[in-house]
Amino acid sequence: MAPTLQDISAIDEIISQSLAIDGGPPANPDADRDASLFHWPIVTAEDEQAVLAVLRAGTMSNNDITKQFEAEFAAYLGVRHALGYPNGTMALQAAMWAIGLQRGDELICPSLTYWASALPAFALGATVVFADNDPQTLCLDPADIERRISRRTKAIMVVHYCGHPADMDAILAIARQHKLKVIEDVSHAHGARYRGRPVGTFGDVAAMSMMAGKSFPIGEGGMLVTDNRSIYERSLAFSHYERTKRELTIGELKDLCAPDDSPLGLALGGVKGRMNQTCAAMGRVQLKHYPQRMAEIQRAMNRFWDLLAGTPGIRPHRTAIGSGSTMGGWYNPVGHYVPEELGGLPVENFIEAVNAEGGRTGRSVNYPLHLHPVFNEADIYGDGKPTRIAFANRDVRQPRGALPHAEAVGNHTFGIPWFKHDWPEAIERYAAAYRKVARR
Repeated sequence: MAPTLQDISAIDEIISQSLAIDGGPPANPDADRDASLFHWPIVTAEDEQAVLAVLRAGTMSNNDITKQFEAEFAAYLGVRHALGYPNGTMALQAAMWAIGLQRGDELICPSLTYWASALPAFALGATVVFADNDPQTLCLDPADIERRISRRTKAIMVVHYCGHPADMDAILAIARQHKLKVIEDVSHAHGARYRGRPVGTFGDVAAMSMMAGKSFPIGEGGMLVTDNRSIYERSLAFSHYERTKRELTIGELKDLCAPDDSPLGLALGGVKGRMNQTCAAMGRVQLKHYPQRMAEIQRAMNRFWDLLAGTPGIRPHRTAIGSGSTMGGWYNPVGHYVPEELGGLPVENFIEAVNAEGGRTGRSVNYPLHLHPVFNEADIYGDGKPTRIAFANRDVRQPRGALPHAEAVGNHTFGIPWFKHDWPEAIERYAAAYRKVARR
């Protein structure tokens, strides 16, 4: 919804005053009273009753409710299969194994992401080759993928970072040309759409976190989704031992995990991957209300950016209007910072000044993984060399300067308030804090 002239007039009056950091009145003096504007997740009596029913039945480790949640979530996304996990990291590792990532293989992954998009590959004996991020979307840059491909490349990890859908058309074209699998990490982008279609439905498999802080929160949990029956069953065989006896249909997997004369199925990955049913119960309730809650978040976030249209030094990180793409629940929202338009002011100083005005900002992107010691120095499993290259046929480590966009993003982005409600007057106060600092 576009701001009214009255909205803009009120902001202009506020920004005419001295900066709070210089002793002037803050643009948003009521920021400390706005806890309910940001509180998440929204937990109602319906959630509580669903969780209590599991606790009272003592079925936290069963899977009947989890299976119902899986079916409902698959229907929500329009995919054939969904499989619940205790967290998104476990779901991502299962996805890697299910598409065939093995010892010595390479996984291409954006450097700018949470570590769970890449690090589980080490447990499979594979390694990671990082690619740069697109400076506008902050997602994997398709233009930097092909030069990272080698004969050992098995898959591409696509992360819909900070809620923004990645360029799936370009990425899928590269994957098809080189016969590579595609995994989508949807942990930041629940409900987001790319050209009208839900993210998580483009690649061979997708996985996502559903922890309490995510835009789709169920307490703690993860989900894997796919249209491919073989990938689904391999994911099941990897860690869902209590379900292999009844649900596997692929002969090789069934014979390995649950032979006829065995009283109990085993997990090929040697780990337990089931979701706690208290979380599944909460997930079923959250899913019923998520589309409505997500729509309100989108209205609120777009209102905020519309109020800041034309403000020097800052640009929205959001999808283009009319593109058919959306930001979903807009997890971990950020803005682009253009210091050249503000006299070269470092982003740290901008953040300090906005916070003094009550603007609720800060650093909000991950440290580039290709520079992290865990990916360059750590011998995690005692192989006598860094795990990153323990089973590689070449040194795939990337020094500072190798991925310039990923390395520079921290100086050109800032966090913004993640509004959970579309309350115009409150959002106007926050927008005024940013506009005041940029204009003054």
